[in-house]
Amino acid sequence: MTDQTNAGNAIKDPQDWTTGDEPATGAQESYLHTLATEAHEDVPEGLTKADASRKIDELQEKTGRGA
Repeated sequence: MTDQTNAGNAIKDPQDWTTGDEPATGAQESYLHTLATEAHEDVPEGLTKADASRKIDELQEKTGRGA
């Protein structure tokens, strides 16, 4: 079987996202609030998509939900 890795789906740093400065998505905000509750932290208001992604990574690490 051949490796069919799609280079177009490579993980990008949130600072390189073309939509990174747009408001966080509803899914991001929902997951952030779930993680924040588990981590006993508050979620800042008005996060961008990129900031929300970084905060999710941080809280996943703190809660043990990270990959």
